[in-house]
Amino acid sequence: MKKLFLTLMIGLLAIFGVACSSENADANKVSVAASAVPHAEILEFVKPQLEKQGIELEVKVFQDYVLPNKVVEEGELDANFFQHQPWMETTNKEQNYHIKKVVGVHIEPMGAYSQKIKKIEELKNGSKIAIPNGTSEINRVLLLLESQKLIELDQKEGEKTLKSIKSNPKNLEFVLLEPATLPRFLGEVDLAIINTNYAIEAKLNPLKDAIFIEGSESPYVNVLATKEGMENQEAIQKLAKALTSPETKEFIQKKYDGAVVPAF
Repeated sequence: MKKLFLTLMIGLLAIFGVACSSENADANKVSVAASAVPHAEILEFVKPQLEKQGIELEVKVFQDYVLPNKVVEEGELDANFFQHQPWMETTNKEQNYHIKKVVGVHIEPMGAYSQKIKKIEELKNGSKIAIPNGTSEINRVLLLLESQKLIELDQKEGEKTLKSIKSNPKNLEFVLLEPATLPRFLGEVDLAIINTNYAIEAKLNPLKDAIFIEGSESPYVNVLATKEGMENQEAIQKLAKALTSPETKEFIQKKYDGAVVPAF
């Protein structure tokens, strides 16, 4: 009996030891899901800052806006850096996720691009407008179009949908697409509203090529996010501090020349 008890205790201690060892190893490492541009580029920039603090940063690039939250919710990766807060909150609500903002980093003004027109007045009756298909992005696009007096929205509270359009003088036709695919459809529509990260990847210059673009007062700040309960972990807090350091601010300003705006 004593021998059995001793064997069980040794086994438990071994398991406990492995768990502790794993926990200690993970304390000096943080894995982040990110969009390629500009998020992964900014993360690569802060790697040396974190290395000096003994933190290993692993960056995993994703091409969509769905998986980065899924892998964090399921614990596959520690954090993500690709989305603004309204997108995060909508995803939490729709998917019953528990993703939480750690810190706001930058704004990517959303812009309108075209291969068929050079100014907004050239939009004809029945023009096709391609827009991102996410709930929070539709709200954002509609507010941008209203600011350009292309549509008028109702005054009801809450997120706007296509059903919120009260007036559409040019009878614009809206085509909903996955955000990453929008640049590829520029030749097939009259206008496309594209997220800046995908515009930059497609070699579009938001400041030169956009027919119109959001102002710097946009509330859609891109955030470093993690699963609720992990936001105070040391490695994630050090990453948050590195992403909002003076060096990172200068890098964003020089690298993107106003197409990406620091929010700190």
